Amino acid sequence: MAKAKIRYKAVIANQSYTIIGQESSQHMERVTKLVNQQLDDIRQLSPQISTEEAAILLGINALSDQLKKQEELLVLKEKVEELQEQAIKSLELENRLKRIEAIEIEAREVLERTGRGDVEIRNHMEAQNILNEERKRTIQQKSLKS
Repeated sequence: MAKAKIRYKAVIANQSYTIIGQESSQHMERVTKLVNQQLDDIRQLSPQISTEEAAILLGINALSDQLKKQEELLVLKEKVEELQEQAIKSLELENRLKRIEAIEIEAREVLERTGRGDVEIRNHMEAQNILNEERKRTIQQKSLKS
C-alpha cells in the first residue's frame, strides 16, 4: 500500500513553501534545516551571489553528492554479491570437508573392525578405496549366501 501524502510547511531562505511528500515531519524538518545551513554556508563563501544562485549551487552540490552516494552504493552492492558468492563457496567447501571426514571416520572403523587398525589413511582417496573394498566384500558375501 502506498504511503499517504503529507503536507509540510517549510521556511527556506525566509520563503515559505508547502512541500507534499511521503516523508515524516521529522525528516522534512531535518531536510529544511540542512538546506538553510547549506544556503547560509554558500552565502558566507560568496556574499555577492543571489539567493537563486545559491539555491542553484546547492542543487548542484546535492546532485553531485547523490551521484557519489549512488556510485558508492553500487560498489557496495557488488561487494555484497561477491561476499555472498564467497560465503556459498565456503559453505560448499565446509560440507565437502565434513563428507570427507565422515568417509575417513567410516574407513577407520572398517579398518578397526577388520583387524587392520594399524593401517594409516593418508588421504580421503585411500579412505574411499577402503570403503569401496569393504562394500565389494559385503556384496560378494551376500551373493555367496544366496
